[in-house]
Amino acid sequence: MAKRSSIFDMIGPVMIGPSSSHTAGVARIGRIARHLLGAQAQKLSITFYNSFARTYEGHGSDRAILAGLMDMMPDDERIRDAYEHAEKVGLAFKMKAVSNASALHPNSIRLKMEDEHRKLNVLGVSLGGGLVAIREIDKYPCDFSGDHITLVVTAEDKHGSIAFIANVIAHDQCNIATMSVNRSAKNGEAKLVIELDSDLSPLTLQYLESLYWVKDVICLDLLEKKES
Repeated sequence: MAKRSSIFDMIGPVMIGPSSSHTAGVARIGRIARHLLGAQAQKLSITFYNSFARTYEGHGSDRAILAGLMDMMPDDERIRDAYEHAEKVGLAFKMKAVSNASALHPNSIRLKMEDEHRKLNVLGVSLGGGLVAIREIDKYPCDFSGDHITLVVTAEDKHGSIAFIANVIAHDQCNIATMSVNRSAKNGEAKLVIELDSDLSPLTLQYLESLYWVKDVICLDLLEKKES
């Protein structure tokens, strides 16, 4: 079901910058990606597509994405000096523009991130009014906004694994709002993205992480600002 915009979405979010799509939305995409990685990226490749490719410097998308990747909110005044802050934290990055990616949303951005422990490839789109969607994680299709607590599980594609994880969540008195599952191949690796109505307990997360067929568990809670 398509998401409906409210009058607050049309007015736009409280933000730094001239455009809710090109600054506020971009900052949100960067912040989601940073929390997916779980740390400050040390190496970073940023690709702006289509409309972003033509306007990212003039509309401040370059500063906004760096700010989000440093865990800044869209209304953080430090966005204006994002390049200076990126230098201070040692964030090495390169940016490029691709203006003719017809298969992608007009406001698309791809982030290839790396720290000392892992690499991450994220594709996000800015939908207007500060609304965003993450469309890929490590080339696995998905579609989530960061407006819910979101569980991202990478696991072996075992028989009954999806039902098992859903049952574990239910036993924690937590309701599933949406779930998407994609896999590399039959009996290969699967990526589950589950949006939740409430938070999971640390014990439940530890249990999921302990399962031998689960490779990675990330729980995103961006509903309130958290310190880096």
